[in-house]
Amino acid sequence: MGYMLRGQAENVAHGYLFRDEPWIHSRLFCIMEKEGNMKSIQKMMILSVLIIFMILPGTAISANIKVGAAINLTGPASTWGQFHAKGHQDYFRYVNEVKGGVTGNKIDMILVDTAYKVPEAVAAVRKFAVQDNVDMIATWGAGEGLAAKPIVQRYKIPTINYSTSWEILEPPIGYMFLPFGSYRLDCEAVLDYIAAIHKGKEAPKVGLLTYNNAYGRSIHKPSREYAAKQNIRIVATEEFPPQTVDLTTELLRLQKAGAEYLFIQMLPATIITAFRSADRIGYDPPFFGTWTSTDPDFFRMGKGLIGNRLKIQFPGGLPADNIPGMKVMQELWKRYKNVEKFDASYWEGVAVAMIMERAMIRAAEKSKAINRETINLAMESFRQEDFGGLIPPVTYTPADHGASFTARMVQVKEDGTYIPLTNFYVPGKEKIKLQK
Repeated sequence: MGYMLRGQAENVAHGYLFRDEPWIHSRLFCIMEKEGNMKSIQKMMILSVLIIFMILPGTAISANIKVGAAINLTGPASTWGQFHAKGHQDYFRYVNEVKGGVTGNKIDMILVDTAYKVPEAVAAVRKFAVQDNVDMIATWGAGEGLAAKPIVQRYKIPTINYSTSWEILEPPIGYMFLPFGSYRLDCEAVLDYIAAIHKGKEAPKVGLLTYNNAYGRSIHKPSREYAAKQNIRIVATEEFPPQTVDLTTELLRLQKAGAEYLFIQMLPATIITAFRSADRIGYDPPFFGTWTSTDPDFFRMGKGLIGNRLKIQFPGGLPADNIPGMKVMQELWKRYKNVEKFDASYWEGVAVAMIMERAMIRAAEKSKAINRETINLAMESFRQEDFGGLIPPVTYTPADHGASFTARMVQVKEDGTYIPLTNFYVPGKEKIKLQK
């Protein structure tokens, strides 16, 4: 049984089904030349109906499934965005070339560079919705996703946001999805870990060091709320513009406030700036970040600076885990040669693409059609969808598009590897266990 894609039913109704079938046009023209006008029309109608019935029950009508991706390729942290795009594109290419597409239909990805600018992201999403008529969208940054949300909801396009900002899922949540736990998850996991390793008699003292934008501030409220529940003190919060090249002043304030641990939310290159500034003033607290803390430039720029000073919440599978999902990743590395080893940004690109593909498959299974509405309904029916361990099992419901709330803390090594520090667990429900 074939599957009808977006617009195909409308095309049949308006007589456009045959626009790419020259043999049909030729046959109809011959009929009109040989017969009178009324007779030719009657025969055209009969022939059209017969052809429709010949085509529809059989193989799928050829059409691409369109995905729009608005990703930062040239702005701050462009390396991160570039590797997101590479992972996303590589997996769709794999689906098209190796798996034969989705129910025989190829995935067409339209990639637009947002340069990490909200207006560009909004313009791209509007074009995806109105001009490109895409079936799904991927947005990138926290601010970009929030700004694009009204457009996504107006045109009812299922959209996955690369930035897992919890604000994305503030009501109304319709059509906006995260690929895995939000920054709220990161906050709770980081603070749980700090509490578990803290040796002092007094409550641990934590300082927040972040950008002054939506991405940076995404850890403020969740951290304060969870710290209050866990007897952890947030002693100071320092914000700064993303273009800042020296963080000495901010770090001196945190040091003066008595911050024993620093929880940071900034892009990888800026973390290196923070390390240099901390070394300049002799301030050596442990640094904790979210899964967005590393990229290839981080390891290139951070030689001699990273050491063992950065720990992050990373919700996914790692090469050492020996999981089926990682084998798919390794196949992509070998086939398309866009990465040489595990990279967290490439990993997320693959993960987002996997979720999109699964949503298309489920839409075809459940509705016998692949379009915006059926994809959205299919995603909201996800219950512990397994992606080979590459990300935690995904559950979406009409009331919750957060995917999962499973965390794991890892140590970032200077050689670009990640060493698990804890088990996978659910903050607030399960006890964190330190790895020996």
